Amino acid sequence: MTDHHHSWLLDAVADETNGWAVGTFGAIAEFVRDPGEAAVTERTGSSASAATSRGGVRITLRDDLVPVAYETPNRDGETWSQAIALCLPKAASAMNRRIVLTELGPDTEAIRAEDRDAIVFDMGLGVPQSDICIRTHKPELIGILRSGLGRPIFEAGHPAMPAIIRFGPHRVFTCGFGRCEVFQPIPPPDGRSPEGPHTHVLPKVLRTGRTHSATTPIPDGLVPGAHLFPPSPVKDAMGRRIPYDGARHEAFAHLMERFGDRETLGLKAAVAAALAKATPPEDFGEPEGRHQRAALRVAIRQARMAGGSSEPIERWAAAFDRQKDATADETDEQPPH
Repeated sequence: MTDHHHSWLLDAVADETNGWAVGTFGAIAEFVRDPGEAAVTERTGSSASAATSRGGVRITLRDDLVPVAYETPNRDGETWSQAIALCLPKAASAMNRRIVLTELGPDTEAIRAEDRDAIVFDMGLGVPQSDICIRTHKPELIGILRSGLGRPIFEAGHPAMPAIIRFGPHRVFTCGFGRCEVFQPIPPPDGRSPEGPHTHVLPKVLRTGRTHSATTPIPDGLVPGAHLFPPSPVKDAMGRRIPYDGARHEAFAHLMERFGDRETLGLKAAVAAALAKATPPEDFGEPEGRHQRAALRVAIRQARMAGGSSEPIERWAAAFDRQKDATADETDEQPPH
């Protein structure tokens, strides 16, 4: 696989309608843009970046980058999420996995020139496929962080976390082919995340050691370092419901054809054919695997959204899209794009 196969990803970086996330299960940095928001986009060779006053993203192509397109049902019983996981083979995905607060020096790879002399500190979260860092110009914060170097950041009495919350430094999350930077303030522990670019660091979830949620259908041997969220046909960038957008649905369907799981695509086609013939659901048979069950539920919801409710679709929903399955097969763990 060569770089030019994925030049579409560099086009995607420049598109303001796309959302991005870099990180792991339990530590994620998200970058989104408002319509018409001022941004600086750059593209050089195999790399592209976009930055606003609130954050930025950079993606650099490599030969072993594998896009995986997928859809998952949401808990509301009506909608679904869609994403493209950008993966590397497991051995190639490993980052530095530091487990103590570590000073890395000036951030010479910063997306914006004005940030390249700011000092970066790896928080030492030990994440497999991402380095979770903070960046600051502020001498007082730098001094506090230096006083806690070489120790786990969450140990009792460590000075870093209170100072990080107080000063709100930039967050810089990197993976083997990209980075996401968030410039917005860090909300207090009991506060809501700001709209737009933001980060989540959830120690309890990190302790699971998983590289992605169990409901995300990543093929064995691959590890996602970042996600691309093309515009959803059912929700806006903030996760609010919108009227169904058939053009957006069709656009992602093309990406599913290119980068989706063949078995899932076959199942969705079989569902569409069965619904077109008004096949009774009891004649279809429910698939066994978690991800295939989820794909069946997404197919039913998409048929309802695209064509409107009908007696056959509601019979299928009653048979296969049951609320009792929600905790087993659904997730809102990824950003709501």
